Amino acid sequence: MFRTARATSLAALSTAAILLLSACDGTDGSSGAAARASEDAGAAASPSAAAAGAAGLSLLSGTARQNGADPNSGDLAPAAAPAVASAAKKPVARAWVQLSSGKAGALDPVVLNGAGFTLYRFDKDTANPSKSNCSGACADTWPPYLVAKGGKVFIDGIQPSAIGFIPRDGALQVTIGGWPVYLFSKDTKPGDTNGQGVGGTWFGVTPDGKKAGQPGGTGTPPVTSTTAPAAPARNATFFDSADFADPAEGITGPDCKPVRFSGSLRIGGAAKIWDGPNCTGKSLLVQGDVRDLAAVGFPAVKSIRFLG
Repeated sequence: MFRTARATSLAALSTAAILLLSACDGTDGSSGAAARASEDAGAAASPSAAAAGAAGLSLLSGTARQNGADPNSGDLAPAAAPAVASAAKKPVARAWVQLSSGKAGALDPVVLNGAGFTLYRFDKDTANPSKSNCSGACADTWPPYLVAKGGKVFIDGIQPSAIGFIPRDGALQVTIGGWPVYLFSKDTKPGDTNGQGVGGTWFGVTPDGKKAGQPGGTGTPPVTSTTAPAAPARNATFFDSADFADPAEGITGPDCKPVRFSGSLRIGGAAKIWDGPNCTGKSLLVQGDVRDLAAVGFPAVKSIRFLG
């Protein structure tokens, strides 16, 4: 099923690592509706510890049980289960949430909520700034993980600095490592990981915000060869830093193309990268994502040749 790390002291950390928009008050009426519409469209939050204190949101070390939370509310409330929240097609703002570093299936570590359900991140969201791009039907299938303003967040085995929030639906969506997190409607029991890898964009989230079950948050390692594989890539995305951190540039073939960024690479097939312009110098045949180009001997990629 899952495990949680041993809790630390029961100290309140209400001003640590919290992201809010102080202008969002969650009230009814036209102004509140407009604010919620903006949030559903993925409005980004700005950091504000003062706003967090004003909202009365508390971060507490340890589990909900260790802190004496009401067992019939928060993550354990019947309406908070992923399938129930999905069927209701309306957001569920919990009185308390619990974020635990644990294990679910083959994912170790992965973040679990207080009921033992896996939390996920979405590749089409952004972490800097924190922004959700899952709304409407997407949010029905992937209910955003929300805590009510004035609620409590129990942290078990996760650094408080990794936790943040963005305003949504009159409540606050939890972020981990800047990434908004969600439940999956087809996870029906604690420890399920049915959302892992869905659409190639949904992954369990690790305690530092990376993709669970992916080495360093990547796909397959680079492959070196003298013969091109049967499935050459037609496009690639290079990132300025390791672990696919923005900014990024998309490059489309065919033939040799210049490259501006060389921190990490996403590619759905085979291509050859070079450390010199116009496909000159040292080269390497890659197939699949490369988390850290420097780690494979290419701290400065200058060009790429598409093989198809």
